[in-house]
Amino acid sequence: MKKFTQIICILLTVTSMSAQQEKGIMGYNNWLNNWTEFKPNKVDYGEANQILAGNISVNTKLMKKNIYVLQGNVYVTNNAVLTIEPGTLIIGDFETKGTLVVTKGASIIADGLETDPIVFTSNRSVKKAGDWGGVVILGDAPINKFGNVGSYNLDLDPSLTTYGGDNVASNSGILRFVRIEFAGKKVKGVDTFNALTIAGVGNKTILENIMVSYAGGDAFAFYGGDLNATKLVSHRVVNDDFKFTQGVQCRLYNSLAIRTSYLTSNKDGSRCMEVKSYEKKNETDFTKKQTLVVASNITMLNDSENIKADIQSGLVKEAIYIAETASLEMKRSVISGFNPAVLLDSKTEINNANLKKIKFEEMYFNQCNGNIFTEYNSNNEDLESWYGNTVFFNVMSQSSNKETFIDITNPKKPDYRLQLGKITASSGK
Repeated sequence: MKKFTQIICILLTVTSMSAQQEKGIMGYNNWLNNWTEFKPNKVDYGEANQILAGNISVNTKLMKKNIYVLQGNVYVTNNAVLTIEPGTLIIGDFETKGTLVVTKGASIIADGLETDPIVFTSNRSVKKAGDWGGVVILGDAPINKFGNVGSYNLDLDPSLTTYGGDNVASNSGILRFVRIEFAGKKVKGVDTFNALTIAGVGNKTILENIMVSYAGGDAFAFYGGDLNATKLVSHRVVNDDFKFTQGVQCRLYNSLAIRTSYLTSNKDGSRCMEVKSYEKKNETDFTKKQTLVVASNITMLNDSENIKADIQSGLVKEAIYIAETASLEMKRSVISGFNPAVLLDSKTEINNANLKKIKFEEMYFNQCNGNIFTEYNSNNEDLESWYGNTVFFNVMSQSSNKETFIDITNPKKPDYRLQLGKITASSGK
């Protein structure tokens, strides 16, 4: 049985060290600086002086000089454009479950700056995950449901929450240098909102430098569409960090998921990445594209001081779950502190066709209780042999997070880039 290559630092050649430095999130500088906030519950955001409520049916601009409270379900309709100035603060109302919905045909231009991000947060004095709804963006790009139409229901207006169509290159706007904090409210008897829901959105939409913290549901949920996304950060959310479903075609690059052993969903657990082709099989058109995620330079870690003890206590599960018919191609990424690193749906047969759809290359598996398994099957010799082939350059280690990453204990400016021999993971991108 072929094993994943064991890293022995003193034997690494110059060439192999150069390769290692390209794994996980990357950049000559720590791109988390300035615009992120890892302790949002400690920030005094001030009181709102403007109310956002009802429908926004004409082009509207939110100004940095104001602080807005998002009351109830607020819809951007009628092909209107909602523009948000850099540095603007929008506070989701706890009592009315403030939620912003950008309907199909409308768009949002939330184009912040690294030194002046746009912030969505909670209006409670003691902020907690799930204080308000979230941000929902609906477009007319393809999904794999029958009729090419879906509806994001929960307790929203069904006439305003349809998504899907034929426009792969549709443009729902820009989210750049944006933070979304304490979203993901539970709707009694229905489900939980996600912090950011992207449904049927096309590839002209810009999704860059977006941080979700302390969400009650998923951080980033992608339902169909065709997307490029980079520098997304998910921090201590209750459910999944990245959820992909309904035939989404997504290219995800240079992004980060930070989990903790003590936050998890009661329903179906929580993962860094869940890759599915459908939510309901009887609503899915299998003649259409099924979910494909191409991910590179992703860092996924369980931020625990004693990962082995947490795993033994049953507090930690897999980092990635891949359901039947879905495809994931992952390269140059880091998975640290999970049980195991990857879990395949029990319905997925281990054959050449499926192994070609599920690729892991140049990976760094660290402190994981096993690498890649099939659900309910403790024997992973076939998968270990396949992904352990030297042609894939996958490696594994058992180093602490403090040794693995540059500076994850810095409370204000943590650095989650990979560290080997005190050399920063960087490529200049």
